[in-house]
Amino acid sequence: MPSQTNATIEAKALAVTVIGRFRWVICGLLFFGITKNYMDRQVLGVLKTTLQHDLGWNEIDYSNIVFAFQAAYAVGMVVGGRLIDRLGTRLGYAEAMVFWSLASMGHAIAGSLSGFVAARTALGFGEASVFPASMKTVAEWFPRKERALATGIFNAGTSVGAVLTPMFVPWITIHFGWRAAFLIIGGLGFVWLIFWLRLYRQPEDNPYVSAAERAYIRSDPQIDPRGADVSWIGMLAHRQTWTFVMGKFISDPTWWFLLFWAPDFLQRKHGLHLAEVGLPLVVIYTIADIGSVCGGWLSSSLIKRGWSVNAGRKTALLVCAICVMPILFAYQTASLWTAVLLIGLAAAAHQGFSANLFTLPSDMFPSREVASVVGLGGMAGAIGGMAIAKTIGYILQWTGSYRIPFILASGSYLLAVAAIHILSPRLEPIMTHRLTRR
Repeated sequence: MPSQTNATIEAKALAVTVIGRFRWVICGLLFFGITKNYMDRQVLGVLKTTLQHDLGWNEIDYSNIVFAFQAAYAVGMVVGGRLIDRLGTRLGYAEAMVFWSLASMGHAIAGSLSGFVAARTALGFGEASVFPASMKTVAEWFPRKERALATGIFNAGTSVGAVLTPMFVPWITIHFGWRAAFLIIGGLGFVWLIFWLRLYRQPEDNPYVSAAERAYIRSDPQIDPRGADVSWIGMLAHRQTWTFVMGKFISDPTWWFLLFWAPDFLQRKHGLHLAEVGLPLVVIYTIADIGSVCGGWLSSSLIKRGWSVNAGRKTALLVCAICVMPILFAYQTASLWTAVLLIGLAAAAHQGFSANLFTLPSDMFPSREVASVVGLGGMAGAIGGMAIAKTIGYILQWTGSYRIPFILASGSYLLAVAAIHILSPRLEPIMTHRLTRR
């Protein structure tokens, strides 16, 4: 009887502990949602050589497919961000997951360049909502001092997705064909949807959130809590918006380059076959996962120690920007694993940079506007990705060399940090009543 009593007490204590940290369960849902998102978009990059062989694409054809994804992603970012602010996080994210999962599965019925362009366009439009939805969730569920860490954790799903895809897609393709790879990966979204709809509610309405945790989540002073919603024009009139927009526009093209061309670089430069490219990519994106969490931890740790939000965020951004620079040498080395480690370091630095960059809108805007601002910045990043897709396609078609893309990547993040600091020297929160209203 005493043992049963002790067991009951321990079970209740565990339940209280779990409930008191339910915001991290929500962060876990965001992590798995991002993982699924990146698996869907990474399938094409892993299968690039196979699809070029089977369907007769050249480098410009492939760049056009990537360009179509980026163009739709740009539109989807700004439209999706606004819809999520209107519909709410729970419904908006769920609808986006259904849309892009079906689009991912739709690649399986494509048999031509135009078919892949159509499927990729639908995928890009649907996938774009994932970051506006995720950042709005973080703004609703975490106090400011934990937001960069929470962002770093869920953003690590981008690298996990990029790790899992080359592990499973080659095996699926070899045994069942490339169409099955799109069907299976796309279908995973409906599993995630069950957990999202079951567990997600606002902190005020969620039965798993204790009163103490709810008070902790709401412990920050609210940024203009009763101000009116603002238009896109109103947002663009303010330098805080341009801080995030320019940071994304300058830094995102390097990530798109690594995501869509790193498998081809390794195969072309180091003679790897489809079945051999998985391990190097796993190493690259495992390193990137560490960077995502550490980058988010760095600024959160500095802020908890008394640093200002401005100093903590920008210090983390600068450290990450410096760590990208050695990627300049990746195309020069004859060693596969030296190249892998240099690319991995840059990917880790990008993820740490991204964890802090994505946190800036929640530092400067009220939560009801965060998804819209993230959408505008995401659109800018996708436009940068469109430009880099076309640029790299023509460079590779004409020169066959990755030299110029790696040179561009090495300095892009320092330029982004400079732009962020010039536009927002102190990262001051805005008061939306000062902006142009609808």
